[in-house]
Amino acid sequence: MESFVTMGLVLKETRYKESDRILTILTPGQGVISASAKSSLRLKSKLFSACGLFCYSEFTLAPGKNMYTVLDAENHHMFHGISSSIEGMSLAMYLAEMTAALSPTSQEAEKELRLLLNCLYMISEGKAQLKLIKAVFELRTMSECGYMPQLLCCTRCGAYDGPDFFLDIQEGYLLCRNCGAAEGKRPNLDPGALFALRHVCLVDDKRIFGFRISAESQETLAALAERYALTHLDKPLKSYDFLKSVLP
Repeated sequence: MESFVTMGLVLKETRYKESDRILTILTPGQGVISASAKSSLRLKSKLFSACGLFCYSEFTLAPGKNMYTVLDAENHHMFHGISSSIEGMSLAMYLAEMTAALSPTSQEAEKELRLLLNCLYMISEGKAQLKLIKAVFELRTMSECGYMPQLLCCTRCGAYDGPDFFLDIQEGYLLCRNCGAAEGKRPNLDPGALFALRHVCLVDDKRIFGFRISAESQETLAALAERYALTHLDKPLKSYDFLKSVLP
């Protein structure tokens, strides 16, 4: 196969030998890939500024036996504000690790790339509270990767709204307060959190952060989003424990 050009976001960088890096890159066409960036840690290298963590760059890649090789790279955007706080950096690492763990492909990868770029921008520019960014990413990314919960109505009686609802974390179905009580389920969604859940999972990309809910509903949404995402991942995330220590 010949070399090709693609946009990509660096999810992880690992130092290799004296000045090389092994990159984990999210691309819109190939999904999550590994690539060797030789001499990219040298300050004079043309790859230095384009192969860092969370760089969104245009890569020229050559296929290899075990991984791609970065032949050239041009940086298009760096999220400088992420490193301004340990909380923001920890959240960005968590989002990147979750993306790599899910390994989206084809259309999923393109949607995931847009979502992650949006969330990194929100972190970098301080456009929203970190817990809200985290919840939006967790819910949307699980939905894009095939784990969208059933959000339309109560699965038993068809009720669309009400004072409280129960979302089954494992199976992803909704029950209204009455139907949940009949099955011994306690509500875990208030009306504001349910509204936000539907909004995040169903609206188009540009409107994903276009909602407002109370602080109480936001805490409810954040707790549920985290449980839902971690329940449906195949393996634990190394970045999770540290994130919770700085962003409880």
